Amino acid sequence: MPQLITIGETMAAFTPDSVGALRYVQNFGIRTAGAESNVAVGLAKLGLEAAWVSRLGTDEFGCFIRNQLRAEGVDCSRVIYDPDHRTGIMFKETGVGETKVFYYRENSAASHLCPEDVTPALLDGVKVLHMSGITPVLSESCLAMTKAAFALAKEKGVAISFDPNIRRKLWRGQDYAPLIRELTLQSEIVLLGLDEADALFGLRDPDAIFDLLFRDGCAQYVAIKDGGNGAWAADKTTREKLPPYPCKPIEPIGAGDGFNAGFLAGILQGRDVVTAGRMGAICGALATQTPGDVEGYPDAAQMEAALTGAAITYR
Repeated sequence: MPQLITIGETMAAFTPDSVGALRYVQNFGIRTAGAESNVAVGLAKLGLEAAWVSRLGTDEFGCFIRNQLRAEGVDCSRVIYDPDHRTGIMFKETGVGETKVFYYRENSAASHLCPEDVTPALLDGVKVLHMSGITPVLSESCLAMTKAAFALAKEKGVAISFDPNIRRKLWRGQDYAPLIRELTLQSEIVLLGLDEADALFGLRDPDAIFDLLFRDGCAQYVAIKDGGNGAWAADKTTREKLPPYPCKPIEPIGAGDGFNAGFLAGILQGRDVVTAGRMGAICGALATQTPGDVEGYPDAAQMEAALTGAAITYR
């Protein structure tokens, strides 16, 4: 039985073998890309049971995603295969100090997730449901599914973990801030960026953000991420500024999801909120040292070594 279930779209991601505009790129590699499945992979690498729920097309990209996630130890047994819609894909474009993303996910299989996919037994025995603000903006049925998943978690006493994960490119000119703000305030574990707190609540002071979420929301644990500047972690009795973990970054995508995985692993393992925050900082930092989203995430031995300052002998 998984300790955590996460629901959301994962795409086949094509990554160029050279920098510059895609019109000049001749060769691509292929990886998986999805905020929710990244978190599941990060947890699985740390030795926790995590399941990912979504819809995939009955196509080769769907098979690829399933195989990749299962190979990382993620439980994919609840994935729904949709013969009528294709698996979403995306392309990355890399340049000096920046990465652009181009989505081809409209009308994808995952955009047809619906409330009926959230079966009454889905969260039986589960401790945490993790979702992001990406999923409810994909379609009306995804929004309805998100609300159904939140309601089921509340009914069963499952803690909701939520990352606003604001992606304005997906908003298509609409203002989803009120919706994402509402979902944030309904969540027991809130994992948000400092810029997202500003966009949603007009706040940039960490203490003011903590005060609001603990006072007006359901939050029991909160982490505020600020990239290379570090992070803050808090529960209702403890607040701590966390310095960034040393790393040599080459690609920032996947770092926020890595932080989420490390932090949630700490909470699920019963560690204090500061240690959970340190685990998030370590996982997020190591994610930046590889070109893919999840390849840099640590396993349990690497995490313990990083927490204790011990060296690992590789040769």
